[in-house]
Amino acid sequence: MQAMTWEQAVSVVALVLALVAVVVGLVLLRRISERNQRVPSLGAGTVEAADPTVPTGPPAFVVNPIKASDPRRLRAAVEQVCAEAGLPEPLWYETTVADPGLGQARDAVAAGASVVVAAGGDGTVRAVAKALIGTTTPMGLLPLGTGNLLARNLDLPIDGTRSLIRTAVTGTDHPIDIGWVRPERLRPTDGEVDPVDGAAPVDEDEHLFLVMAGVGFDAAMVAGADDQLKARMGWFAYFLAGARHLHGRKVRLRMTVDEAPGQQLRLRSLLFANCGRLPGGIVLLPDAEINDGWLDIAALDTRGGLFGWASLFGQVVGQGLGIRRQLPNSPSTIEFWRGKQVRVLIEEPAHVQVDGDLIGEAIGLRVRVEPAGLYVRTNDAADSRPLPPAPSS
Repeated sequence: MQAMTWEQAVSVVALVLALVAVVVGLVLLRRISERNQRVPSLGAGTVEAADPTVPTGPPAFVVNPIKASDPRRLRAAVEQVCAEAGLPEPLWYETTVADPGLGQARDAVAAGASVVVAAGGDGTVRAVAKALIGTTTPMGLLPLGTGNLLARNLDLPIDGTRSLIRTAVTGTDHPIDIGWVRPERLRPTDGEVDPVDGAAPVDEDEHLFLVMAGVGFDAAMVAGADDQLKARMGWFAYFLAGARHLHGRKVRLRMTVDEAPGQQLRLRSLLFANCGRLPGGIVLLPDAEINDGWLDIAALDTRGGLFGWASLFGQVVGQGLGIRRQLPNSPSTIEFWRGKQVRVLIEEPAHVQVDGDLIGEAIGLRVRVEPAGLYVRTNDAADSRPLPPAPSS
């Protein structure tokens, strides 16, 4: 067996040290988060209960039955919590393959629901959110998926206990921003085509995101995550998928933020954030706030193989702890911008993800923010009792 070169040995050691730093950093970040909850900062936009435009009907739950390990037991818990809170019997809708929650949420609004609770993964949350945009009906969250990105950024406990149900039906409503991505994709056409590649860019519908969208390594990581592995290992499955793409090609693109001059970039990932926290307590964009009316943009790049990735991991952990210093000649970089609209032209088709869901490959993106586009229901009292047993048949 051929021995490792000294460069390879240094890279491996650096990666191990970076992983240790990540673990230590995550522990510290969790303690910091427990002491400094961010949800109360949304209070400036709290919806007053006396507002006559706020629906006062029964709560509604849009449930992904695949994500809910025992839908009957969950429904029994929901009904019990609503009864204890003196609320009407909740409306109950289940998603399907054909409709992941959009139609069900619209039906709930039409029925006068006081809140529509998305009970599922990030895909269910986005579908319900799309139905509620432009209404005063708030969205509650019952996170049952792998990433649960919005719930993590709102500091909701990811534990499936009664506290989440209680918060969803009796919590406080706050407005948050919405991000939108419109991809331009390569699609064969019967008419005129580009003589170079034989295809023409086609504008697609807009896709909303509540936390983060991206192109490059992050989207390739999402595309490579195995569904069965996600079911067994949760969000850590994304990191295992990412390990297979550490040596992938960089993305070349041109980005224009608002009216600023465009700039050419060669990078690993370009991210657009409404808020900046990832699973495991990792803070990728520390300045991103969910209700500030801005998009936060980050360009991530590495060089030098594993050594560069180890350096990048160290930077991300460090900035989560308030250390935001770019060392000279560093093998990794993180650049930040802020804007209302972003235009991206990509040299070659690249995967695009929104809130951890892949939406395909694109050669261009138009990204914008819609300030205060959605009401969400967040925290109040905690109740960590387990769910009651399912009713007998």
